[in-house]
Amino acid sequence: MDQPPYSAAWLSRWREEITDAVGAMVSTFEETHGYPPGRNEIRVADDDDRRAAREYARETLGFEELRTFYASIGEVVLSDVGNGCFIHSARDVLDQLAEDGDVAIPDSDDPLGMVIGSDGGGLLYVADWGGAIHRSRTAAVDEGEFDKVAEDLPEFLDLIRRSVTRFVETGEPGCL
Repeated sequence: MDQPPYSAAWLSRWREEITDAVGAMVSTFEETHGYPPGRNEIRVADDDDRRAAREYARETLGFEELRTFYASIGEVVLSDVGNGCFIHSARDVLDQLAEDGDVAIPDSDDPLGMVIGSDGGGLLYVADWGGAIHRSRTAAVDEGEFDKVAEDLPEFLDLIRRSVTRFVETGEPGCL
């Protein structure tokens, strides 16, 4: 997949590629794994999501790439890819930010961030103020151990795409 210019059109292509790959996985999932698949979708933003995206745009920790994402994508739920991969809705991100505040990311150029996603094993994905994406080393963000997994949101989304493709083709989780 091409890298930016990151835009709603880029996100639409990203969503289509993953949806096609997940469709192939789901079609044989129960036969392969012995149980039915869970929810696996990239939900297009609806009116409520776009309202939350506009509210997100007023956040101090907000950045343009995530605003563009939330104006197009409501949420990412890939329950059966590896341990799972989830990008939370703008409303969920805002609610968590209001409830728990920002997350301290030691050793980062932008040491404050917000939780935007998770995997099914309890690890969290945090976007820092500059747009880089970090993964917690444990399920507890207050322990403050993070690894940068992407310099920006488009790189993170491409990493998800490659991980989904690898999982569908080989059964091995990608590099998330």
